[in-house]
Amino acid sequence: MSIEPTFPPLLNGVASDAGTPAFDKALMMAARGCDAGTIVYRVTKNEVAAAFVFAPDVVLGKSLAMLPLCGVGLQNALGALAPPEVAVQFEWDGQIRINAAKCGGFQMAASGSKQDHVPDWLVVGFSLPLWLEVDDPGRTPDQTSLYEEGCADIDPLQLIESWSRHSLVWINSWEQDGVVPLHREWRGMVYDMGEDITLAGIRGKFVGVDEDFGLLLRTEETTTLHPLSDLLKDIQ
Repeated sequence: MSIEPTFPPLLNGVASDAGTPAFDKALMMAARGCDAGTIVYRVTKNEVAAAFVFAPDVVLGKSLAMLPLCGVGLQNALGALAPPEVAVQFEWDGQIRINAAKCGGFQMAASGSKQDHVPDWLVVGFSLPLWLEVDDPGRTPDQTSLYEEGCADIDPLQLIESWSRHSLVWINSWEQDGVVPLHREWRGMVYDMGEDITLAGIRGKFVGVDEDFGLLLRTEETTTLHPLSDLLKDIQ
């Protein structure tokens, strides 16, 4: 197992304190003005987690594409490290599914919530359980962990390294080629598109997303748009 991850140029890794979740430390560092490209990580016996700090130069409504982008980066990383039969998918809200079972997820927060303003910072982070902290995993058949899905040989720090590299590749693609390639890649990983879901207390069919990855939910009466900004963590 690696002692510490090695990150690509322009990215800076910071290990989180033993008692502080990686996402929370990343929020504190972002609010204090740390450099863009800082990745805070934490590995415990039962979990691997990392958070990416961005300094967007576009409005929030556009920059929130970093959530699906980081998801694609994680899928690509696991695709390179995990056995070929391991399927990695995502729900629109960042929930990670491995072999169709829930397995950790993404969250994000920003310095503001106005979609037409450029935020000072944006943090996107994930956590993945390595093992479930339950006595009988069979009691939670819809919950799983990375190692229970045949990935016990994956070094968690190597996974963080790989996630950072693949995410950086997609950031460069997004900057150079726009959002279309990311849309195309991400849509192939969505777990429940085309299915009936419940979102914000409304039952409807998840028919797709708009250009900015806002979810389109169709009911018998109408189709409503749920922007990614609805998923921002309240940091007040």
